[in-house]
Amino acid sequence: MPAQNHVENPFEYVIERISMAATDIRRAWTTPAQRHLAAAPDIGRIGMAQIRAALREGLHDLGVSRTDVVFIALVYPIAGLVLARLAFSLNFLPLVFPLISGFAILGPLAAVGLYAVSRRLEAGEEVSWSTPFEVLHSPAVSSILGLGAILGLIFLAWLGAAWGIYAATLGPEPPQSLSAFVESVFTTGAGWTMIIAGMAVGAVFAAVTFVISVVSFPLLLDRDVGVTTAVRTSLRAVAKNPGAMLAWGLIVAVSLALGSLPALAGLIFVVPWLGHSSWHLYRKLVD
Repeated sequence: MPAQNHVENPFEYVIERISMAATDIRRAWTTPAQRHLAAAPDIGRIGMAQIRAALREGLHDLGVSRTDVVFIALVYPIAGLVLARLAFSLNFLPLVFPLISGFAILGPLAAVGLYAVSRRLEAGEEVSWSTPFEVLHSPAVSSILGLGAILGLIFLAWLGAAWGIYAATLGPEPPQSLSAFVESVFTTGAGWTMIIAGMAVGAVFAAVTFVISVVSFPLLLDRDVGVTTAVRTSLRAVAKNPGAMLAWGLIVAVSLALGSLPALAGLIFVVPWLGHSSWHLYRKLVD
């Protein structure tokens, strides 16, 4: 029976084209044995016991590798504060919260350096300040950057959606002052509509980012399987472990929210802890 035609949606199209380009480049330098290692891995089942173990192992890695990950952890609060300051200076107050909360969309890409640290610690090797930069020499660096570009597009789409929600509720003109904006947000029906709609739409963007990246980036660092296989493996991991992955997603979301207080300073601890823990969770998910 002839195969039925499948019409790709834009998301599938972008992933497929980036993966094809990365695969063509990679095949020129890989041997048949290396290509065999690029097969899609099997997915195991996990529960809360494995999640707790991953968090403990992540905390251990954080304690072992204090100096070499500090500069990575500082990227988050510093970048968040810079973005917030930019929004204030450009009179884009409605985008302050979306910029800070949406910055977590790019988190899985920035955490690749932390995965490299945990990978070396797992192998009993020494780590240093340069260990996270070893990612740049990975055979899968083109695939990692390609998937990172997809997260960048999701981040921009989230900012566009957030501004659209503001324009439809309290906008479209920028607020006159910070105090006037805060008062409008919390004391008017339109303001609460913006909050509720923004949280709902933001949850969708966060969920999409989570399901395509929870396994993808550590898998690409571990095995050069290409963007398409990495994303599909991540989707399979979530589909096979819906309850556990929902719990993990909530842990990540709550930890990042608490780490944002005060003034994002808590992210200096939360970000590397979650990054290391994500690597160990990947080890428990992927055979």
